[in-house]
Amino acid sequence: MPEMEIENETERASKLLGLTSDEYEELKPAMDEFHTYELDAARQCSSLLAQRVNAPLDLVWSVVRRFDKPQTYKHFIKSCRVPDDFVMSVGCTRDVYVISGLPAATSTERLDMLDDIRHVTGFSITGGEHRLRNYRSVTSVHESRPGEDGRIRSVVLESYVVDIPEGNNEEDTRLFADTVVKLNLQKLATVTEALAADHRVCDLDFFWNATRLGPVVQAFTFEVCSHRSIYAGLA
Repeated sequence: MPEMEIENETERASKLLGLTSDEYEELKPAMDEFHTYELDAARQCSSLLAQRVNAPLDLVWSVVRRFDKPQTYKHFIKSCRVPDDFVMSVGCTRDVYVISGLPAATSTERLDMLDDIRHVTGFSITGGEHRLRNYRSVTSVHESRPGEDGRIRSVVLESYVVDIPEGNNEEDTRLFADTVVKLNLQKLATVTEALAADHRVCDLDFFWNATRLGPVVQAFTFEVCSHRSIYAGLA
């Protein structure tokens, strides 16, 4: 019976993440090490999301690791500024400017982790005009088994912990944050799969400038705006 309970728990968890049971078992050590948080249940919430990407790990990681260019795959960012003497290392900071219509204007963020060997990075929000207080996030990229078509694939895990804003509940806070993270991961897949299909070296500046006003961005923006009641509650 205990073995059956463990198996059922694995199946439930893997389905929630959109992974197979085998993928979940392979990624479980990374989840335990990098994506587990100690929470104050009365005032914090956390979540973990996964995204399959039909692109090699190295290509996906080359996009994810660019702390100075989050707009390459993250939605709703008007611009990102870093200091003139910026060096991408733990402790460096960036100022992110958010598009209008969201319950935020600016976000000052600190790079907490950047491991090019294990392909893990993380940041925390340290200031700015928003309501996501004490937000911390970790993203890890993992090589996955090739699909039926033989293409090399990756799985991206992204987790976060954040304070529940006063006047809001855990469900609304998680739904808002999950929606944004999910859309970002989907765009990451779109960007890196397009680059992989072109078989060319990733030129992030060119790719972002060429696609930032494209229909994919517009479609994602529409989807997030459809959650207007959630954003109004967090404003």
